[in-house]
Amino acid sequence: MSRASVIAAARGRLWPAFALLAVLLAPWPAGAQGQGLFSNTPSTGLISPGSGPRGEGFSRGGLPVAPSLTPLVPPESAPQAMPMVPAGQVALALSARFGRDGPVIGGGLHWRVYAARRDAGGNYRLVKEEKVLPAPTLVLPAGNYIVHVGFGLATAVRPVTLQGPTVRQEFDLPAGGLRMEGRVGDVRVPASQISFDVYKGSQFDGGERRPIAEQVATGAVLMVPEGTYYIVSNYGDANSSVRSDIRVQAGKLTDITVTHRAAAITLKLVAEQGGEALANTAWSVLTPGGDVIKESIGAYPRVILAEGEYRAIARNEGKAFERDFKVVTGVDGDVEVRAQ
Repeated sequence: MSRASVIAAARGRLWPAFALLAVLLAPWPAGAQGQGLFSNTPSTGLISPGSGPRGEGFSRGGLPVAPSLTPLVPPESAPQAMPMVPAGQVALALSARFGRDGPVIGGGLHWRVYAARRDAGGNYRLVKEEKVLPAPTLVLPAGNYIVHVGFGLATAVRPVTLQGPTVRQEFDLPAGGLRMEGRVGDVRVPASQISFDVYKGSQFDGGERRPIAEQVATGAVLMVPEGTYYIVSNYGDANSSVRSDIRVQAGKLTDITVTHRAAAITLKLVAEQGGEALANTAWSVLTPGGDVIKESIGAYPRVILAEGEYRAIARNEGKAFERDFKVVTGVDGDVEVRAQ
């Protein structure tokens, strides 16, 4: 684990990109008829990046960054015209808020209505679906149904009985957005070189857990229920990994900037200083204690390493050569091993 500092921030702002929010929910699991905020097979909601004031989070050491949170107010969508309701049918008007006292969610919702009884195969039949309008009015035959709404990883489900001309149902989804990026010093890490895994709870909680989202890209906004999470930021595929606890609040966008103390190193086996690198070289990068950090084959392998001291071992044509070297944060460069 690298020595690293983490700056976590929550940005509450007007949500300018709800039209770009794509929610790809997996089918609602049979048998769940209670109220829930996590899907068993969660998916992500994504919006484009923006900017806003800083907020709060927790580093690996548990020290809070000064909070500055502003309510998130999404734009209101155009109201849907009330559809015609034939005899024997009922209008079901649906909407959702960022929690009981929060603003109306103006986009990114995925509504599903299921039959209240299981079919012969033991599944709940999907009766109606809407993923464009955030507050749709659905016309259905009178009777009992189960309504499921998804907003990224946040979901809720409720049984509904339809009788009379119109039934209105408002769901509470206390969810917020989580957006992450990595930096080395003041330089932003390219999106292709870094990814983030997100876990529910704190990194200090006991037991092993599966991530609720894996390999989240820089700048992508992950919609999650409000609460505590920890993220694992992996810069490269060697040992530059940072863990950080963060707190997501309903109706707010939490921006996380993870600072890695690392550098990109290119390894070269040369016959003389400054010479051409020898091909077909097998490489091992070890800690001073002998732990293998990275292995590769090639003339110019590039490895991203956390700040610290290492030993490079190069094997070529049955011979082994080695050299100790040091990695300094933000100082990318070559490490030449002499074939002598």
